[in-house]
Amino acid sequence: MKLASLALALIVAASPLPSFAQDMTTSADEQILIKQIQTNRRGVYAEYLKLSDAESKAFWPIYDEYEAKSKVLVDQYVAMVNKFADEYETLTDAQASEILKKRTTIERKRLDLKIKYTDRIAKALPGTKALRYAQVESRIENLTQRNIYTLIPLAR
Repeated sequence: MKLASLALALIVAASPLPSFAQDMTTSADEQILIKQIQTNRRGVYAEYLKLSDAESKAFWPIYDEYEAKSKVLVDQYVAMVNKFADEYETLTDAQASEILKKRTTIERKRLDLKIKYTDRIAKALPGTKALRYAQVESRIENLTQRNIYTLIPLAR
């Protein structure tokens, strides 16, 4: 397996996120960057899963549905981060508690969604390809989250 090219693809998929540091407001630019990440993910999966025609017909509809539902959670997360940024200088304990509750809810929904769709993919693909999908998904997610979390300052 080409680990170096996978690492490069993952970095490319995660690298647009520093825009959060420049402007912590929801913008058209963020939506474009999210779309780029999704497009790059699709390319990574296509390269590393090497699906047959039958596997592609089974996988891509499930993947597309997962990405659409994930985007809703990404939008909620961006809104939560923007709220934190707006309130950062004057953040009260009550506001911090509200943001923490929202963050936990989003993370729970994200994990539930990931488990549900990984199970569906495991039924649609051979075991090794389903595992490879889960591994690549986790790597992309971990790199992306790491980049995001390093840009968000700790609450005061």
